[in-house]
Amino acid sequence: MIKYLPDRVSIVLEEIPDRVSVAVDITNCPENCPGCHSPFLREDIGEELTFERIDSLISDNFGVNCFLLLGEGRDHQALVRIGKYISEKYPGIAPALYSGRNQVEDDIWQVFDYVKLGPYVEKKGPLNERTTNQRLYHVHSVISAGAGGSAAIRRVKEDITPVIWRRKKD
Repeated sequence: MIKYLPDRVSIVLEEIPDRVSVAVDITNCPENCPGCHSPFLREDIGEELTFERIDSLISDNFGVNCFLLLGEGRDHQALVRIGKYISEKYPGIAPALYSGRNQVEDDIWQVFDYVKLGPYVEKKGPLNERTTNQRLYHVHSVISAGAGGSAAIRRVKEDITPVIWRRKKD
């Protein structure tokens, strides 16, 4: 089960480039990043993020084209089911995930269109600082020719972190 805090859901314009995102804070974070801006998200609190609730958040926020999970929780299979649900039911809405880990499993790359990796390291700064250790990837499908004229679809990870840097006002 993935839990979220309903009172912290927001619409954001700058987390994912060129996307209007429903941003959902996920609780029960397994990371323990020093300097974390939301340490209360480590607690097992909030409500279950169900498919029905996802439907409601999308229908109540006309014009969004991204559903951003800010954190992973502790139920990997439920997280993957959520990403898959969004991508299959809402093809015009990109599922996105902010992970505090340095690496994620292959199935995450298969269902999320945007993935942010890396724990927050205070001395290196957030994603919009050039000194950051964090990376934001756009993951998209590419069709390539296979043997005997067959086609193969593969997912490509494109590091788009510099796009975030350019957006920062100096």
